[in-house]
Amino acid sequence: MGDGKSWVDLLDPTAEEIEAAAGVKLDERELALLAGTGEPRPRFFGRADHAVGAFVVPVAVKDEDRVYYQEVDLIVSRDRALTVRRTPKGGKPFDPTELKETCEDRDVPPGKVAFHLADIVAERYLDLIDDLNEEIDEVEDALDQDRAGDVHKRISDLRHDILHIRQTLSPTRDAVHRVVDGRVEGEAPRLLDAHEITLFSDVYDKLLRANDALELSRDLIAGVRDFYQSKVAQTQNEVVQRLTAVASILLFPTFVVGVYGQNFDHMPELHWHYGYAFSWAVIILATIGQIVFFRRRKCF
Repeated sequence: MGDGKSWVDLLDPTAEEIEAAAGVKLDERELALLAGTGEPRPRFFGRADHAVGAFVVPVAVKDEDRVYYQEVDLIVSRDRALTVRRTPKGGKPFDPTELKETCEDRDVPPGKVAFHLADIVAERYLDLIDDLNEEIDEVEDALDQDRAGDVHKRISDLRHDILHIRQTLSPTRDAVHRVVDGRVEGEAPRLLDAHEITLFSDVYDKLLRANDALELSRDLIAGVRDFYQSKVAQTQNEVVQRLTAVASILLFPTFVVGVYGQNFDHMPELHWHYGYAFSWAVIILATIGQIVFFRRRKCF
């Protein structure tokens, strides 16, 4: 918890603790949002003398190739900013150290506390997309080095991560845009001054850059997926070519053996002294000829 009244921080609080620390009257909808019931969805809206926001902070765990999300809720009044952090399943809660370094040791207005939090969230999205692009490069290198055993799963996981990032990034951008276009100011007049709204414009620009970068990442993973599928198809074609060549090589000896294995009495070569050697010579020469032919065609 911050020392000054301009910012208070709570970790996994109850609804009663939130009401006590908020310093403003909260309705049922706001308490439900802040109490962490339901799937967190980024938003920012005003309520006469205060504003309520919810942010989702992405965290990339490189060693485990996964992304999880930290929920940070926010109440901004004219004399206080309250942040509510929730511990996600399988992860750690949002670390407020960076926010403390920016806000706690100085008399920062509540509106600027909200800006600094939103700015940290935007930077985390930009960092996450950089990590995502590095992972895409690693998957592409695995294809080039013929280490494609688990590539399909990694591509599927990356596509799922991109979809989930998009589902959280777009609402975050829309939430910040509500501040920039004045809707929050209309819902909570004089809660944020003009300078603070301008600062939120910088955050909005970062989120737009993150959204554009995410679209590029989606195109990159689509390209890797197409390359992987073409590589699988090429491998299958090579296998079919080899099997066809082997079948063709075995076809002629099988035909010769089948012809002379009929054992009819009136076959011209049946009692020929050199018939056995002749049949072997025909089989060997035909087999060598086919092997040379298929080698030149690079079938195997």
